[in-house]
Amino acid sequence: MCILVTGGAGFIGSNFILEWLSLCDEPVLNIDKLTYAGNLYNLASLAIDQRHTFVKLDISDYTVILKLLADHKVRAVVNFAAESHVDRSIHGPEDFIQTNIVGTFRLLEAMRTYWKGLADSEKTSFRFLHVSTDEVYGSLGVDAPPFREDNRYNPNSPYSASKASSDHLVHAYHHTYGLPALITNCSNNYGPYQFPEKLIPLSIHNALAGTPLPIYGDGQQIRDWLYVKDHCTAIQMVLKYGRVGETYNIGGAAEKANLEVVRTICDILDKENPKAGGGSYKEQIAFVKDRPGHDRRYAIDHGKIGREIGWEPTESFTTGIRKTVRWYLANQKWVAEVTSGAYLEWIEKHYIA
Repeated sequence: MCILVTGGAGFIGSNFILEWLSLCDEPVLNIDKLTYAGNLYNLASLAIDQRHTFVKLDISDYTVILKLLADHKVRAVVNFAAESHVDRSIHGPEDFIQTNIVGTFRLLEAMRTYWKGLADSEKTSFRFLHVSTDEVYGSLGVDAPPFREDNRYNPNSPYSASKASSDHLVHAYHHTYGLPALITNCSNNYGPYQFPEKLIPLSIHNALAGTPLPIYGDGQQIRDWLYVKDHCTAIQMVLKYGRVGETYNIGGAAEKANLEVVRTICDILDKENPKAGGGSYKEQIAFVKDRPGHDRRYAIDHGKIGREIGWEPTESFTTGIRKTVRWYLANQKWVAEVTSGAYLEWIEKHYIA
């Protein structure tokens, strides 16, 4: 028996696999299409670990996935596979429709076929955990209470609409076919191995490179920040203890405006890696044109997972962001590996002052 992790070479997926194998010996079958944000270098420490099997594969490949499920006697699936960057979804939404909606549908179909053929005891214990986002709930007003699991879906970008669609498919497969599924909706993750197009790694990378730190609009967009290892722990607990058919919101209890986040990163870098010529990294902050339809605020109420499963975040934003900056300072080789010419072209095209 083993677990199947989709998108396991990406940011959250690779952190999950590393955490999983540090805590138990249950094997992991990892499938990933290895698009720009998927990088096996994230899992270099598992290169000779026989508990980890990697297959380069698109989750849309029903036939191969069905065979892998049977061959490896998979007892649970954790689905991280997704296109996940809002900016990219605005400029090229089709990939998001194909992966997040069509891909999830075909993965569900393969699992349904496999699950129907299991013995009764194996059917009962099988789990599918679909990892989603708080962005499916839309935007919050400044004084509005944080998102709860019973909030109405109101996605505002092609990315969040595609994730909302995939959530609805998972719920439908549980309700209609009885597939033992769970959904988690998380807030903004940060930490090791995050591809440097997202705010935190982009800011660290640009600061060290001596280039502008782009801030959309006035920088007052508020997000709830969740350290990735706390997220991985929550997913493991939901997989083990969560009630089938339920949704669990996972948040970091750390609402911060984007500008505050970038200034905090600069403060840490000023101490950990002072600029050779003196001065502060804050001098590199540059405000750029806001992106279309930019949601103003997200926040997560994680009370349900706390009450039912006993999970709480262990990292505050202060401790988590310091660990993150130090990781990127210590892993410049990893950053160099992932920041290819295509990455540089993307940054130049989409962060124009």
